[in-house]
Amino acid sequence: MFIVIITYTQPIEAIEARTVEHREWLDQHVASGLVIAAGPMVPRTGGVLVVASRVAKEELETLLKDDPFHVHGLADYSVTEFKAGKLNPAMVPFA
Repeated sequence: MFIVIITYTQPIEAIEARTVEHREWLDQHVASGLVIAAGPMVPRTGGVLVVASRVAKEELETLLKDDPFHVHGLADYSVTEFKAGKLNPAMVPFA
């Protein structure tokens, strides 16, 4: 599995101008089962994605380049891969 930390690099007004596009991009990956959870940080300085392990880290990094926040130079991304040692049974399909 992966944790993706998205850190905004531009003012929140620039982020909000692209949020609809970003959410549409997310919707397709949530629908496919790749993105398990996504949401903004509190306070809103970025966002977090929990991503299934069915892609390689390199594939995920390439996919993230299509996020409108990345395309428009609004955010930086940090990808951390981890092996879930404890997992809620409902999450087993994503491990």
